[in-house]
Amino acid sequence: MKEKNSVGIVKPQIFVCKNPLQLDSGVMLNEYELTYETYGKLNTKRDNAVLVCHALSGNHHLAGRYSNQDKHPGWWDSLIGPNKPLDTNKFFVIGVNNLGGSHGSTGPKSINPKTKKAWGSKFPIVTIQDWVNSQNELIKFLGISQLAGVLGGSLGGMQAMQWSIQYPDKLKHSIVIAAAPNLTAQNIAFNQVARQAIVTDSDFNKGDYYKSGVTPRAGLRIARMLGHITYLSDDVMGAKFGRRIKNSNYQYNLDTEFEIESYLNYQGDKFANEFDANTYIRMTKALDYYDPTKGNKKKLSTVFKGIQSKFLIISFTSDWRFSPKRSREIVKALLDNNINVSYAELTASSGHDAFLMSDEKYHNILRSYFQRMLGAK
Repeated sequence: MKEKNSVGIVKPQIFVCKNPLQLDSGVMLNEYELTYETYGKLNTKRDNAVLVCHALSGNHHLAGRYSNQDKHPGWWDSLIGPNKPLDTNKFFVIGVNNLGGSHGSTGPKSINPKTKKAWGSKFPIVTIQDWVNSQNELIKFLGISQLAGVLGGSLGGMQAMQWSIQYPDKLKHSIVIAAAPNLTAQNIAFNQVARQAIVTDSDFNKGDYYKSGVTPRAGLRIARMLGHITYLSDDVMGAKFGRRIKNSNYQYNLDTEFEIESYLNYQGDKFANEFDANTYIRMTKALDYYDPTKGNKKKLSTVFKGIQSKFLIISFTSDWRFSPKRSREIVKALLDNNINVSYAELTASSGHDAFLMSDEKYHNILRSYFQRMLGAK
C-alpha cells in the first residue's frame, strides 16, 4: 500500500568527481565519490532545485524508503514529499552524504587508491567549506547553475549559511534552522568529550581498526549517549521519562534501573551499529572549526557583505545547544547589510531536536516560505 504524500521507493546514486579537491587542511583529493538521492523533477528552467544539507549523524536519505520492508523512512520524511512543506510536486530536492561520511561517500572506511587499503586514520580532516565545494561539484554535474535554495538544520544550517558566503550567486534562498555562526566553548567541550570516549576505546587502534574486524563500539556508544542528552531539553526528558523505573522497585545493583538509562542505552547501541567512529570524529571537528569570522563575531556583518540570497532563520526556545541568541546574531549581521531575512523563534519543548519534529506551526512557516520561493499563491 502506497503511503500518503510519500516520495515512495527511492534509490541512492553515486557521483564520481574527478576534479581534484583542495581541502582546507592542505590535502588534495584527486578523486572522490558522493552518494546522493533526488526527489521530484527538475523543471525545464532548471531553477526549482533545493539542496538539503544534513547534520552530524544524518546522511543523503532524506525521504521515502528503499523497500516496502523498511521500518523507517528517510530522516526528514515528515518535511519532504508530495504536498508536504517541501513539496516534491514543485521542487527538485537533493540530499547528499557529505565527504568523509559513513553512508557511501568517500570517507575513512573507503579504499585509499594509493595504498589499496582503507583510509582509516589517514583520511584528512574535512571542513564545512570543503563540503560546500564538493556539493557544488555535484550541483554542476546535475546541470544546475543556480539553486532555488539550500536548507539545513544544526550542522546542516551552517552549510546552508556557508553556501551563501562561498557561492553567493549560486542560490536564491538560504534556510538556516537551529544553527549558529560558530560553536561556543561549551559546545566544543561536549564534542571533545565525545571524541575522547572514542579515541580512548581500546578497539580504536588510532583510527585503523577496520583491518582488525572490530570497532570502538563502547566509545561510540558513550559519544552518542552524551550527544542525545544535549539534543533534548530538561522539560522533554522529564515529560518522556521523569524518574520512572523499569521494575516496580529498586534492584540495588549496577543494572539499568531508570527508563532514561534504558533510552540512552538503546540510542547508543543503535548508533554504534550504524555509524563509523572515524566519521563521527571528523564531523565534530568540522563543527568545531567552523567560524566564518575567524574568531571575531564583530566581523560577521563584514563576512556577509557579499551575500545575495534571501534568508529564513528559525530557532527554538528550548534549544540550549544552539540557542535563539545565536540565530539572532546571524539575523543582525544580515540586517546590517540590508539582506532580506525572515526570522521565527518558535516555542518548543524538544530542545535541539525540535528542528526534526513535525510541529504544525513550524511546518507551516516552512511551507509558506517555500511557496513564496516559487511565487506560488
